[in-house]
Amino acid sequence: MGTSAEAPGTGPDDARPGLGAHRAGGLDDDDLDRIRTGLRQAADLHQRMHRLLDAVLSISGELELSSVLHTIADAARALVDARHGALGVLNEEGDFAELIPSGEGAEGFAALGLTPHGEGILGELVRNPRPLRVDSLASHPHAAGLPAGHPVLETLLGVPILVRGVVYGNLYLADKNDGSPFTEADESVVSALAGAAGVAIENARLYRRLREATEEFQRRLLPDLPDLGALHLEARYQPSSEIPRVGGDWYDLIRLPDGAPCLMIGDVMGHDLHAATVMSQISNMLRVIAFDEQEPPSRILHRLDEVLHRLHGGPMATVLVARLDEQGPDHWRLWWASAGHLPPLLIEPDGRARYLYGGESGIPLGVDPDLPRPDHHETVTSGSTLLLFTDGLIEHPRHSLDRGMGDLARVAEAMTGRPLPDLCDALLGHRGGVFHDDVALLALRLAP
Repeated sequence: MGTSAEAPGTGPDDARPGLGAHRAGGLDDDDLDRIRTGLRQAADLHQRMHRLLDAVLSISGELELSSVLHTIADAARALVDARHGALGVLNEEGDFAELIPSGEGAEGFAALGLTPHGEGILGELVRNPRPLRVDSLASHPHAAGLPAGHPVLETLLGVPILVRGVVYGNLYLADKNDGSPFTEADESVVSALAGAAGVAIENARLYRRLREATEEFQRRLLPDLPDLGALHLEARYQPSSEIPRVGGDWYDLIRLPDGAPCLMIGDVMGHDLHAATVMSQISNMLRVIAFDEQEPPSRILHRLDEVLHRLHGGPMATVLVARLDEQGPDHWRLWWASAGHLPPLLIEPDGRARYLYGGESGIPLGVDPDLPRPDHHETVTSGSTLLLFTDGLIEHPRHSLDRGMGDLARVAEAMTGRPLPDLCDALLGHRGGVFHDDVALLALRLAP
């Protein structure tokens, strides 16, 4: 084969370092450096935007105001890799209501319970709600002394949180981990987060007002308990920790025409405003029917089921009706029937707690009003405590009902001899105050 002429740019001279970089139309070393710098900046921007998106998603996923505020403070600090961060929350008058720290020393500072007084740089950010970067706090004209125990700060980035011109608070970030001052890019990304934070705070406040209103609505549907003399009463209603916080659980107690106390507790299927409305209808009907029928409890449930089927198509609900008849100075007869409801828990004077299963349990309301429900009897002595409750008190997504009932009985036994209000508080508190359904609890103690 014959040889051919070498193509331009492929000769040996072009292999020498730097020679090709200086050819006409080529890229020199400065050009390559600028390209590399631009690529790094683009990669940094991409990572920063990805972190910003993650931060926005994290604060948007919260509705409890306290969780929202802590998430915002943590997300902002992580976004610019700052050692210290804080979220100053303002009230409607524009004064500091709370300061939520994040980062190094946050737990210790939070324990002090301090809030700014509106002076110094923090006050300047309140008076002039616009981003502020300070490279040397020590030399800033508005710098004020830090409280005892607060870490020394050198640099600061402050960004207001505004929604439609209303200042909800300010984000404060101090001292980047790499020691560099805060940049314009840091300011831009935190300002973007602050915009999302304002919406999240507003949503959380709206949710809190809605939650308080629905909880008040639910509580107003529940009755005041009568004075039964030697029979001490205590009741609790606890809304669900999850949305919505209104549901279909209720308790009631009336004195029948023959003088016997009648205890009622129930749970309408569902967890919304409709369930609360049906609950109100059922509880009102049950009062009237119980007052008219008086006994046996199974007959009261049968009448209730019939009426509900005829008027409302038979809504699903579990209900337990019980009456107490005095048998002597220290003995009572507990007479009850259940429509698929959890059994009562009896705490005897010696502290032993046991569930009153009573054999067969009846079917829930709304299934078939013609199916029978048995009556059960138990002799109860003075000094005993009777607990009626709904399943929200023992249910947990990761635990069985048997475990929940066992835990409840152990808490009840441990509270033997304590006042009835303390017992009810302990029963509600044993789950850490987190409930996946609303809870109704009715406690009755037969005084010695």
